[in-house]
Amino acid sequence: MNILVTGATGYIGKRLIPFLLNEGHTVICIVRDRLRADKSYAEDENIFVIEGDFLKPETLNDIPKKIDVAYYLIHSMSNSSKDFESLEERCAVNFKKYIETTDTQQVIYLSGITNEEKLSKHLRSRKNVEEILASNKYALTIFKAGIIVGSGSSSFEIIRDLVEKLPFMIAPKWLNTKTQPLAVRDVLTFLSSAAGNKKLYNKTYDVFGPEILTYKEMLLQFAEVRELKRYILTVPVMTPKLSSYWLYFVTSTSYKLATSLVDSMGVQIIGKPSDINKILNVNPITYKEAVSLAFEKIEQNSIVSSWKDSMVSSGRLRNQLHKYVNVPKYGCFKDYKERNVTNSELTINKIWAIGGKTGWYYGTFLWQIRGYIDKLFGGIGLRRGRTSPTELDAGDALDFWRVIFANKEQQKLLLYAEMRLPGEAWLEFKIEDNILKQTATFRPRGLWGRLYWYSVLPFHGFIFRGMINKLVNA
Repeated sequence: MNILVTGATGYIGKRLIPFLLNEGHTVICIVRDRLRADKSYAEDENIFVIEGDFLKPETLNDIPKKIDVAYYLIHSMSNSSKDFESLEERCAVNFKKYIETTDTQQVIYLSGITNEEKLSKHLRSRKNVEEILASNKYALTIFKAGIIVGSGSSSFEIIRDLVEKLPFMIAPKWLNTKTQPLAVRDVLTFLSSAAGNKKLYNKTYDVFGPEILTYKEMLLQFAEVRELKRYILTVPVMTPKLSSYWLYFVTSTSYKLATSLVDSMGVQIIGKPSDINKILNVNPITYKEAVSLAFEKIEQNSIVSSWKDSMVSSGRLRNQLHKYVNVPKYGCFKDYKERNVTNSELTINKIWAIGGKTGWYYGTFLWQIRGYIDKLFGGIGLRRGRTSPTELDAGDALDFWRVIFANKEQQKLLLYAEMRLPGEAWLEFKIEDNILKQTATFRPRGLWGRLYWYSVLPFHGFIFRGMINKLVNA
């Protein structure tokens, strides 16, 4: 079958595509920026990458009409826009209008469980999208999931941060809210098995794991898997705003995502039983099994996708990557250094491992201080780290940077700063003729931007000098 996947660079979409390819389907991926498409896609003759933005109908004309099944996986959980609900509505409307002009027989949508009367803003939006996608031109299949557990998922990484950092927690009362966590592998099985299955046409199913757990129980069971002793005291006096700050300062989440999560975590997420497990022959695994499998992926360095790499994980860089590839030349301050390279392979591997647990090779404690300062002012700090310790692709998060361009063959890496700054900043590493060229570029915004540059200039002298020396030192 010809299958269209929206949200192809997202957490679920990126993991679903290999499932569909393994089943022999031809996959058409819709991405807002071709630079973010997985480089491995270019090597598979059964996958096609097309640029398109469902907020801009005029960009959708290249999507083929010959489609059998379409997956709608466009979500904006951490989008900071005040018009969040209207943006999701516009996306769904534009998707539906275009899909109705194609041969699509079935649309599959991954939504959220919405069985309570009081819903969070994001769950209300999911429910609204369900209603919009209903059509008499194609069959709609809806899967409604709660907490998704897997390496790189936002819920997994937040729980991991809390459990591994805090032996004792004084936590908000919403930790007693009940939910039914579902392993990401089971989510993918539901989604992939549903393609073309006429039994599921125009049906809606809640999908969930075999246990009903509170968030507190999830934390404690996570600790058991990690063989850690943890103690949790819940208190009724922590306001939603205070709870958001608690998550923001302790975990790797942004404040925007923290507020969204706190809003959602106050709502009980219990699914309605159905025969979907029997129809698709799926036996969801337990929460502990899901956590154990996630850590297997982490230990094998085989995390396929992570919420941290979402373009809205910082709320700063929202546009397409190609708009930032060309580093400005005028009206900018630059710190340029170059060194002869004796072993280009070693140097490029060092560059590709920079940041995260590896650190920045020189003055890492100063980078950490800069990260703490950024966090105090509402920025992302260094908490995101990096998804892979050795691989980088365009769009990946790297501490408080975003990878704009990464090509080992061309021996070039370009980063764009997502920390709080009175301006814009780029950091480029490039090897040409056995010379490593390292350039930090800052485009100031107003007087404060210029004052900022001169205030940090003394530190740049030895930080960037030390870093380039370490990169070329065998």
